[in-house]
Amino acid sequence: MATDADEPKKLNFTFGVIADIQYANTDNGYNGTRTMRRYYRNSLHLLCSAVRGWNEEVNTPSFILQLGDIIDGCNLQLKSSDHALQVVLDEFSKCSSPVHHILGNHELYNFDRELLLKSALNSTCLGNKDNSIETWSKPNDSEAFYGYHFSPFPKFRFIITDSYDLSILGRKYSSKKHRDSMEILTSYNKNEDFNSSKGLHGLEKRFVAFNGGFSKEQLDWLNKILTFSDRNQEKVTIAAHVPIHPQSTNSHGIAWNYDEILSVLHAHTSVVCFLAGHDHNGAYCLDCHGIHHLTLEGVIETPPESHAFGTIYVYDDRMIVKGRGRIQDRILHYKKI
Repeated sequence: MATDADEPKKLNFTFGVIADIQYANTDNGYNGTRTMRRYYRNSLHLLCSAVRGWNEEVNTPSFILQLGDIIDGCNLQLKSSDHALQVVLDEFSKCSSPVHHILGNHELYNFDRELLLKSALNSTCLGNKDNSIETWSKPNDSEAFYGYHFSPFPKFRFIITDSYDLSILGRKYSSKKHRDSMEILTSYNKNEDFNSSKGLHGLEKRFVAFNGGFSKEQLDWLNKILTFSDRNQEKVTIAAHVPIHPQSTNSHGIAWNYDEILSVLHAHTSVVCFLAGHDHNGAYCLDCHGIHHLTLEGVIETPPESHAFGTIYVYDDRMIVKGRGRIQDRILHYKKI
C-alpha cells in the first residue's frame, strides 16, 4: 500500500488508466466460462465515475490510457456498434485530459481495421511529431500496425503498440497479415472454434483467436524507438491490450509471440513498465530485467458498488499507482542501471 511517506518530493506528471469497459446497452451476462458476472450497462456508469474522479484531482492527469475493449462484441449482434461506441466516446469527451485509445479484440469484433483507423479511436494524432525518430507506421494503411509514441515530460516516453497486428480479427481474408495470422493460429489450434483452447496445454493455450501478436515490422519499429530512448536516457512505458509476460496474466490471455517482444524489451535499458488489459482479473509481476508488468482489472466485471480505474503518479525514481476499487495501490521503483 502506497503511503505519503513513501512518495518522493518532486511529482513530474500523472496519468489515468482504465481497461475493458466493454459497454453495451443490454442486460447483465457472464464471461465465456460463466464464472464472472458482466455488467454491460453499468460499465458506462463506472466510466462516468472515473472521468469525474480524474477531473476532480488536484493534479489534472496529463493524459488517460484507455487500454482497449471500449465496447463489447455483443453490440455487433445487437446492431448497435456505432451507437455504443459514440455513447462511450461522449463520456470520454467530458474528460479534461486527452485520451489515448488502444485497440482490443472487442473493437475488432465490431469493426474492421479500416473503419477503426478512420474513427475517433485512432488517436495517432496525439503522437509526437519528432523527426529524430520514426513516429508511427502508416496510420492510414490497414495492413500496417497501429502504433505511435509520445513524450509527456522530458526524459519520459510512452509507446502505444498493436497487439492485434497479427490477428485474424478485423483484417480482410485476402490480406497478407490475415493469411500469416491464420497460419500461426492453425499450427497449434486444430479446433473448429478458434476461440477454444481444447487440446492445448500450458502456454499453448494462448493460440486462440481472441489473442494476437506483433509483426516483425512492429518489433523492428519498437526496437528503433527504444534505441533512441536508451541513448537519451529516457524512461519508457509501453502499453498494449494483450499482456506479454506469463506471470502477468493467465495462459489463455497472453500475446502469441510474447517471447519475441520480451526479447526486444530486455535488450534495452530504457523500459520500466508494460501496461495491459484483456485479463479482467488483473495481475502484476516484476520480471528478471526489472520491468514492471501491470495488467489492469476490467471495468466490465466490476460490481456496481465498486470501481476499476487508477491514476499513476510519475516521479524521477518511481511510479505510484493509486487505484480505485479493484485496482490496487502499488509502488513501481525503476531499475537501477
